[in-house]
Amino acid sequence: MKSGRGALTALHLLLVWAAMAAVLPALGFGLVLRAWGGGAAATVPLFVLGVPLVVGLLATAGIPMRTVVPLCSSVPRRLGWATLVFVLGTLGVLAGLAAYDGGVDLGSAPTRIALTGVPYAVAAAFFVPGRWVRLGALAVLAAAVAYGGFVGPAQARQRQHQAEVSRYREHPELLYLGAAPPGMQVSRAEAGPASFSVDYRPVREGYESGYVGLTVRSALTPPPRCPEPAEKGETCTVDTHGEMLTVREFPDGTRAVTLIRRHGNTEAEVSSQTLGEAGLRRVLNTLHPLSDTELEALMREKKIDRRI
Repeated sequence: MKSGRGALTALHLLLVWAAMAAVLPALGFGLVLRAWGGGAAATVPLFVLGVPLVVGLLATAGIPMRTVVPLCSSVPRRLGWATLVFVLGTLGVLAGLAAYDGGVDLGSAPTRIALTGVPYAVAAAFFVPGRWVRLGALAVLAAAVAYGGFVGPAQARQRQHQAEVSRYREHPELLYLGAAPPGMQVSRAEAGPASFSVDYRPVREGYESGYVGLTVRSALTPPPRCPEPAEKGETCTVDTHGEMLTVREFPDGTRAVTLIRRHGNTEAEVSSQTLGEAGLRRVLNTLHPLSDTELEALMREKKIDRRI
């Protein structure tokens, strides 16, 4: 007897799941099409017609349980049961849609369609007399809440973070960073398809002044050469290693110093009006590939952008 009741309960829940997995996506798709073509008002006729049909279908699925579930014992009570299952299940579907919209992975399209019927089957299970059936429904509900509210969003954030890291590392050959000059720190970085630029500013910005700019780009061919004739107030030299030093004197006595050096298959340029030649050479001498830790720190502190 218990075995027969268990089989009947399983058939009942299977019917509820199958009916809603088949009908609800079609109803939802129809509502979307109506809203797309005529606005929210156009969905009212379909909603008014479709919801009673769905409730009626649920009531039909409850017929086999009329001797087991008290709420399914008569037609009026069965309609009330179907309405409750529809309302509770729809709340579950809406929660799933909210989680999916937030980036939670719910599998492929066929999987998502199959999952549509699960909240209704779980809701129906709570009306079945029997401790184990209700405990099973409670376990499914708890698992759904845990995944949709905690595990799924955490995985979505991790996927989003990994995708963002991958976008920044589309051109790893350009991602080089030099040690910050004393008293300075990286204030901003920008990764692009042809260059990677870094701005260094004082740690106590607002109390101290200073700026150093570093740009790493694909090496030019031929190597950089001093312009001829030289611009007024500017001196330029290229040493035997191909490193170009440019110093521009300003009327107020300040100087802008720029160093350009080949670094493997890239060309690094560093310039400043507050840091001298020795300090700029130190930045170039400490150039190193941007590590995962450094990239994570720049992303966490929102100091890096991506230029398309």
